Amino acid sequence: MKNTRETRISKYIALLLRHQPEKAGLVMDEHGWVRTDDLIRGVSESYDFDRELLEKIVREDEKQRYAFNEDHSLIRASQGHSIPVDVQLQVCEPPEYLFHGTGEKYLQSIQSQGLLPKSRLYVHLSADPDTAYKTGQRHGRSVVLTVRAREMRDAGHIFYRSANGVWLCEKVPAAYLIFPEGERK
Repeated sequence: MKNTRETRISKYIALLLRHQPEKAGLVMDEHGWVRTDDLIRGVSESYDFDRELLEKIVREDEKQRYAFNEDHSLIRASQGHSIPVDVQLQVCEPPEYLFHGTGEKYLQSIQSQGLLPKSRLYVHLSADPDTAYKTGQRHGRSVVLTVRAREMRDAGHIFYRSANGVWLCEKVPAAYLIFPEGERK
């Protein structure tokens, strides 16, 4: 999705489905679903928008941020919510290591507090360092932290995997983080 208009609309959809459904008068159920027709109507108040463009955005989104139900009558964000919803995540056994991309400016705080979800419901982790690096670029100079996920699981921490492949957990204590050489603050 390289078209800047589509990118702006996609970001607005993310805002509505993750954080502020009320901004477009959307009614969200406990699992994060909203009626597709209501979303189209709400987005249409701010953008030239129709079902065809929505289908294209959902289909072409490289991070698969959105999901339809089977008959496309409902839509929701796959993860990233700041509002309390149950997107019916399945508990999953993590690989030995997962990765988290962040900005260099946050390292000191992370070293003392670990990774916290901040305004979201979960900490987001990647299965590969390249994806984590790209995520970290949104926050300045990117740094990739390695999470000893299997050790965390063995200590009782629970991991989930969203429909679009993002790994989620409530927090990552600093003791389970491996900082890149030379990046420890």
